[in-house]
Amino acid sequence: MSRIVDLTGRRFGRLVVLYESEERKGGRLTWHCRCNCGNEVDIIGRNLTSGHTKSCGCYNRERAAEVHTVHGMSRKRKQHPIYWTWRAMLQRCEKPNSKQYKDYGGRGIAVCDEWHDAQVFIGWALASGWQKGLTLDRIDNDGNYEPSNCHWVTRKENNRNKRSNRLITFNGKTQCLADWAEEVGMDFATLWHRLYRFHWSIERALTEPARRPKYAS
Repeated sequence: MSRIVDLTGRRFGRLVVLYESEERKGGRLTWHCRCNCGNEVDIIGRNLTSGHTKSCGCYNRERAAEVHTVHGMSRKRKQHPIYWTWRAMLQRCEKPNSKQYKDYGGRGIAVCDEWHDAQVFIGWALASGWQKGLTLDRIDNDGNYEPSNCHWVTRKENNRNKRSNRLITFNGKTQCLADWAEEVGMDFATLWHRLYRFHWSIERALTEPARRPKYAS
């Protein structure tokens, strides 16, 4: 018969052995322990010495709560519009199957390392003036997505800064599509469709009044 090793006073993880217990589990010797959380439990000696049991069970409960919290935060984060801005940014820079990849990742535009963490990006966005309705814009269109090269602008300002923005000349005046739309009092999308989808002439696109919805008074 092997000699019983006295575990009294020894620490195993969060547990400190107080004394040998009279209780037996499956015929095995147990030790009465106090956990850091204050609970007292009887643990089989082999489970203590092998490292199988390191707490009264509180550690596993805490881990379960932590996982639930993290997943809960993830769900809430994914409901935030900044999250979708972050995701779209990564896709157009790093996903070759993205429709926009050729204009971003395909041109060598990258996302800085720190912004691969959505939480970091969201923190920067909130601290740098993000508001609902604003879009992420790179100051240098050939530069990367990084704090020093990005800011939040209105969609109109973003349209002015697009690399693909075309300059339009009419009556001796040249300016971008967004500026023409503002000058003639027309929605940017309406003007764009007139010129590049329906292929209207510049004069007709800029001078013909936009149709008002039938339900408009």
